[in-house]
Amino acid sequence: MARQSKYSTVDTASQSQNWNAGLYIRLSREDGDKLESESISSQRAIIEQFISSHSDIKIHDYYIDDGWSGTDFDRPDFKRMFDDITAKHINCVIVKDLSRFGRNYVEAGKYLEVVFPMLNVRFIAVNDMIDSIDNPSSMNTMMVPIKNIMNDEYCRDISVKVRSSLDIRRKQGKFIGSFAAYGYKKDHVDRHKLVIDEEAAEIVRSIYDKFLSGYSMIGIARDLNAKGVLNPAEYKKSKGLNYKHAHKSQNCNLWCDTTVRRILTNEIYIGNLVQKKNEVVSYKVHICKSVEKNKNIRVEHTHEAIISEDVFYKVQSLLTRDTRVSPKESKLSVFAGFLKCADCGHAMQKKTITQPYKKYDYYVCSTFRKLDNNKCTKHAIRLDILEETVLAVLNKYIQIAVDFDRIIGEINKVSSCNNKSSRLLAVISSKNAEIKSTKKILQDLYPDYKAGLLSLESYMSLKEQYERKIESDEKTISELEAEVENYSSRIGENNEFIAKFKEHRGLTQLTREVLIELVDNIYIHEGGAIEIHLKCRNEFLAATEYVFNGIYNKESV
Repeated sequence: MARQSKYSTVDTASQSQNWNAGLYIRLSREDGDKLESESISSQRAIIEQFISSHSDIKIHDYYIDDGWSGTDFDRPDFKRMFDDITAKHINCVIVKDLSRFGRNYVEAGKYLEVVFPMLNVRFIAVNDMIDSIDNPSSMNTMMVPIKNIMNDEYCRDISVKVRSSLDIRRKQGKFIGSFAAYGYKKDHVDRHKLVIDEEAAEIVRSIYDKFLSGYSMIGIARDLNAKGVLNPAEYKKSKGLNYKHAHKSQNCNLWCDTTVRRILTNEIYIGNLVQKKNEVVSYKVHICKSVEKNKNIRVEHTHEAIISEDVFYKVQSLLTRDTRVSPKESKLSVFAGFLKCADCGHAMQKKTITQPYKKYDYYVCSTFRKLDNNKCTKHAIRLDILEETVLAVLNKYIQIAVDFDRIIGEINKVSSCNNKSSRLLAVISSKNAEIKSTKKILQDLYPDYKAGLLSLESYMSLKEQYERKIESDEKTISELEAEVENYSSRIGENNEFIAKFKEHRGLTQLTREVLIELVDNIYIHEGGAIEIHLKCRNEFLAATEYVFNGIYNKESV
């Protein structure tokens, strides 16, 4: 028995009824619709021409989704049309062809084979010569699902090509976002290049400065809001950009701590582009998902930096520390994130004691205070004692750095340090003289050859020999110069310990900036003993060991 049409239940009288038609038109660049034949006006003209020869069809309304992909049916005017269908305002849907209706094989088939027949809706695809009423067999042919599959496959192919093209641009260090990050703007000549927007860049610099000086992220946000500074979204709008925040809320015009954190952690501010952090699930599922960090596309030094790398990585180091601040306060304690219990390793918690005649702050182990006082002891220490001790230790090391710098100066003056450099320089000078002499000989070879004093074979052999000697001598000079430079730096002229500690000579007050620069961690022992780990401790030990070994070797000689 032959397969019965889904539309065969419509009686003959219905075929002569009047049809209220919804003219559906869709255009999307994402689907590769670039031809003029797919334009809105072209689709409208084709459908209207068809209707002009069918007196039983009346136009109820036009439903136009301009800029919406056909890979799903979550489109505003399609949904409006479907609402009119269920309200029985229209009973006929007309499109230019099946690709305009949709490019999702499964969803398109559901509407054509189940939903429209169930609702007695006539479907017409003009260019595909499909009409569910005048030509029911056109709906039952294999060509309909085949065309839908081809439309689906075309969209998949376009999606693959677009993704591949975008990845190539990302790897080339080209910015492909719709909007530049706060602090930058797109170059008016090359839209894939970022240039500094100085007005916003000043705010970015102030955010980094405030964070390093001890402000919390919420404190920075409050300060910016109090000063009336436009947040990134509002700033973009003020510059005439059609920007819409992805997570719009009631207070979307205010700065918040998450916005500050994004700025503090974004490598774009040191001149690096990190792209492909998010991507859509597939060409059919238009939902963004996070991409694993190791699959992000990162290209360094693609544009001018707003923040120095030194400042940026100091901030990243601070962000890993356990720092908390009272909701009523904007600034962190000087020691926030630096104090740890020497036994359990957990952070120390700041507390305040208020007595009738005095008030003082102290730190206590957070394990003892909040988690389990059987797992650790109190490890309490007063803030004023801690500040006094740390300041004294730092000043001691600052003095060591200053004295160490003086010692290095003395060592650099003695013959044991200069002798090696002098010997190396003498060899370099000798090699330069040899190169000059060899070049002179090389220049004289050709006249000798022309005068008949040398055969061609002898000339070529000698020429090659002298050229190899010049190349070898130049390589030796390059290696010796590198050794001289390395020797000088090992003596301590560029020692990080000295440079950083000398900057704080005459330190009278302990600040958060000083701790960030010089201190790694501070451990508090039970009974009040303080153990300070300096950032440059290893460099200091290595440098002193080398220098004092140098002194010992000099004296032994």
